[in-house]
Amino acid sequence: MEKHIYDEKNGLHYTLGEDGMYYPDIVLEEQEDYQIGKYGRMRERFLREHRTGTYTSLLMSGKLHAHLYEIDTLVHQRMEELVAHMTKVEGTGEALKARVQMEWVGRMDNYRHCAEEVVFEEIIYV
Repeated sequence: MEKHIYDEKNGLHYTLGEDGMYYPDIVLEEQEDYQIGKYGRMRERFLREHRTGTYTSLLMSGKLHAHLYEIDTLVHQRMEELVAHMTKVEGTGEALKARVQMEWVGRMDNYRHCAEEVVFEEIIYV
């Protein structure tokens, strides 16, 4: 038996394994190393559990890490925009921070949680 064969029908190369079976020579392309944060990992978990077709497609095409990094970056940008907007609308500025710091901290924390709920529905769980 030949060690390597080429199947013209499907265009794949095969290598003979130790067990006598031919296995396709499939190699994923090198991927850039992205630092994926909290929101990217949440998106990955959602895709893996609820959108398995999309997850598998992204994984097999080598685009999963780029997608997760893009989602993570997009969520951080959107969160900043939402928190800034809520701060402006509610009048929670530096003056409040100087007067009553704990109230300012509480409001900012509330804005961040509200913004997270929005981005979960807009970006991560879609």
